[in-house]
Amino acid sequence: MTLTSLAIALSGAGVLVTGALAALFLRDPVAGMAQTTHRLEKLPEVMADRYVGMVVLALAATLYGDLKVIAVLFAVFAYTGFHDAWIYARGGFPIAKHVSAGVAGLIVAIVAMKAMGQGA
Repeated sequence: MTLTSLAIALSGAGVLVTGALAALFLRDPVAGMAQTTHRLEKLPEVMADRYVGMVVLALAATLYGDLKVIAVLFAVFAYTGFHDAWIYARGGFPIAKHVSAGVAGLIVAIVAMKAMGQGA
């Protein structure tokens, strides 16, 4: 096995573990919190490091300059914004900021996809 194939295999394992946790949180958020040992009172600090991670991903995609990477990353950001808006809407909370974030991510993803279609 080459280092490249090992890296891809390990990445795939990460997809499986993260996907399982995502499914758990979607099905039963309380069980997800317990399984991951997250603490509700630490959520603001956890969100801060998640946003730092998102900035690093966006910066890396921007500097790397690959339109496919940019399109996928910002489509995921759009999903996150829209899903958060849906969660807050169900609770009767304001959603404008989350919808705006979703729209912004969607715009970047669409522009990147259109640019791919033009050959750059």
